[in-house]
Amino acid sequence: MVALDIAIVGPALPAIQETFGASERAIAWVFSMFVLFNLVGLPLMSKLADVFGRRLVYTIDILLFGVGSIIVAFSPSFSVLLVGRAVQGVAASGIFPVASAVIGDVFEPERRGRALGVLGAVYGVAFIIGPIIAGLLLKVGWTWLFVINLPVAVVVGLIGYRKLPVMESKQGRQLDWGGIATLGLLLAALAYGINWIDTEAFFASLTSVAVWPYLLLAVVLFPVFLYVERRAPDPLLRLSLMKSRQVVLAGLLAAGAGLAEAAFIFFPKLAGVAFDVSRSTGAYMLLPLTFAVALGAPLAGRLLDRVGSRTIVLIGAACLTAGMGTLGLAPVQKIYFYLGTVLVGLGLAALLGSALAYILLSESRVEERTVAQGIITLFISIGQTIGAPMIGAVVASEAGAVAGYAGAFLAIAGVTLVLLLLSFGLKKRGSELETAHEMAAARQEE
Repeated sequence: MVALDIAIVGPALPAIQETFGASERAIAWVFSMFVLFNLVGLPLMSKLADVFGRRLVYTIDILLFGVGSIIVAFSPSFSVLLVGRAVQGVAASGIFPVASAVIGDVFEPERRGRALGVLGAVYGVAFIIGPIIAGLLLKVGWTWLFVINLPVAVVVGLIGYRKLPVMESKQGRQLDWGGIATLGLLLAALAYGINWIDTEAFFASLTSVAVWPYLLLAVVLFPVFLYVERRAPDPLLRLSLMKSRQVVLAGLLAAGAGLAEAAFIFFPKLAGVAFDVSRSTGAYMLLPLTFAVALGAPLAGRLLDRVGSRTIVLIGAACLTAGMGTLGLAPVQKIYFYLGTVLVGLGLAALLGSALAYILLSESRVEERTVAQGIITLFISIGQTIGAPMIGAVVASEAGAVAGYAGAFLAIAGVTLVLLLLSFGLKKRGSELETAHEMAAARQEE
């Protein structure tokens, strides 16, 4: 439901803009408001799930997403619509991390990869059927794109509450409000500042009062957050978790994958410029990429249970690097466009589908699994938030020509190449399973 909502909002934007008479910059906040509150909600929802039980918080978030959808659909003004998008963003922040954490609760380490792979394939399926559903419902009215979420939310919420296991934490019902508030403000400042960057005047906009004070605030709040967490009796984020090389590398890889995922929105534009096709044709040219994600995610999950996360991450990072490099270096021909986008899809399927979530499940305690999964989602979101304006700035510097897109994709290829080299530092399969079983044994002893 959440992934499909992300896939169909894009086609609805022109109709929403016409309904409310919103400007180009204002309509962009339909996306930005969701991203902003998704980032802010991540630490809160993740901690609530680990303290009060994952089943309860997951069910509430599913129903809350339906409520946000109804607010959007029946909003009397553009401001109310943005409130609905904020509610959707907060609700979504607790759905995927909790779902991944529940897989850690239910499946043994040797069987988690397959389940995580199926979960990761959701995005690929959503982006395949999203444009089709959007095209059909837009003929009736854009509001139906959001109304349809309510019956889905009710059904999934009721079934989830009945079927999901009760995995209550033994750490007590304590919340680190200082950590939640500090990290929430930090992420809000970061997302807000980045979203006001002008992609056509990137460096000049960094000095504007709409950008630099918020980025500076985010930098200042980071050591404050570390200070608060070190002194909290029950911290939002166990800082020793971040001392793990596995976790640090997983976070960097997630940010790199988010950076590459941000390139999605520019692929149809590249097709239009390079091959002189319409926007709709450019969008359909991404179907091979979405099929690569839909098929690659469950396949990566199955292989993950056999070969471990290190091998899957290396393959995924290599595919990402090769795909972005192909788009940046190859001649302007459709065969290279399709090859590059399919490689990018396979790379994202391997990384976002299961491998990074698997690493965090292996390295985290039972009572902090949702927070640990939130780390992955957080770094992916940061990569996406930074990637879009960065790519836009590089493209704008070349006046939207093919050379601008090539330069942006080569820059991403350089980032993923570095991450590929760093991935050799991940644990091998045997060590990874040993750590996962140690975490499970520690929980049983407690």
